[in-house]
Amino acid sequence: MATLRIEGGRRLSGRVTVEGNKNAALPILAACLLTEQACVLRNMPRIRDVEVMARLLEGLGASVEGPGSDTVRLQCANVSTSEPDPGLVGRLRGSVLLLGPLLARRGEARLALPGGDFPARRTIATHLRALQALGVTASREGAAHLLRAPDGLRPASMYLDEASVTGTETALLAAATAPGTSEIRHAACEPHVVELCAFLERLGVGVEGAGSSTIRVHGGSRLGGADHTLSGDYIEAGSWAVVAAVTGGAIEVRGARAADVEPVASVLRDMRVRCDFEDDRLAVESSSAAAVKRITTGVWPAFPSDMVSLMTVLATQATGRTLVHDWMYELRLFALEQLSSMGADLFLCDPHRIIVTGATRLRGRSLDSRDLRSGMALIAAALAADGESVLASLEMVERGYGSLVERLRAIGAQVAREEE
Repeated sequence: MATLRIEGGRRLSGRVTVEGNKNAALPILAACLLTEQACVLRNMPRIRDVEVMARLLEGLGASVEGPGSDTVRLQCANVSTSEPDPGLVGRLRGSVLLLGPLLARRGEARLALPGGDFPARRTIATHLRALQALGVTASREGAAHLLRAPDGLRPASMYLDEASVTGTETALLAAATAPGTSEIRHAACEPHVVELCAFLERLGVGVEGAGSSTIRVHGGSRLGGADHTLSGDYIEAGSWAVVAAVTGGAIEVRGARAADVEPVASVLRDMRVRCDFEDDRLAVESSSAAAVKRITTGVWPAFPSDMVSLMTVLATQATGRTLVHDWMYELRLFALEQLSSMGADLFLCDPHRIIVTGATRLRGRSLDSRDLRSGMALIAAALAADGESVLASLEMVERGYGSLVERLRAIGAQVAREEE
């Protein structure tokens, strides 16, 4: 296990270029399993989650070149097993995205409980219902889900019980090979879902309605290969913007689309953080943040839940009182209770709401990164704090932020990675 030692109290400045969207990279990697032809993926994020997905694909029989770099070449000419490595599945929530391609290529799939953040509280019920609508039978054998499509996948009209991103992606990946037209209603509209639709079209799948709540998939065609460059990760861009704001610094973030970062930049401006954005550029200037009455998450294009932990940290450095309400996930805010012992004024109303009163001086301490996003938020808090903090485990944060230590140092942070 690695820890990150952080000396806080420095104003950070400089330029950061984000990598490809993590939440697009994982479903697109899974989509490569649908075709026997070679695929090339560029601007791939160099993060642990991508490396785990690449290893999962290799275990299924794929040839993968360049994992850990920004260009990955892979080909799945033969799929040798219907059961992804249970140990790797237990490390990656996105492993659920392999279900549709495996059912298409093998007629069955056996999947252990996917891991990642808070696995016990995040079910795959929406995914299973979507697959069952496409003709899949599902059962449990021990700790694994066993799914079969004995007569092949068939097109279907379905309504998702929630606008789940990975649930929508699971339905898309399965419907891509079902001969005929499938309709997915109450679909997620996030940019990474749109990007998956664009990649499926490159493979030869007909897709209508990407970015809306109703998506039609014309599947069953013979699929080819594709060469695709991922869009920049707007959650990563927002994360670096908050790092600038909490330290009173100035950072220019390159690589994300303006339309994607707008929901985050809008809240930053509401908090009187001076910033401007355009395609490929989000710039944050040195500012004195002010509280807003409420920050509430929502489905796209509302404020994203993946940013709520970081905005809570920013609220500790903003003058006044802010209510942060994440109605989507109930455990993200619990991980931020550690801020209290750093000197933050927090009142946890319930699992979904926290009241933050600022601005308060934070002091360094030992920190526990319990999930990916709150881990990055705690790093931001430590960068703003007086004195030294030590965060463990660093690997949890590196699941979604590539070359993290090097990029922090490049903007003036005094940090050190230590192996235990």
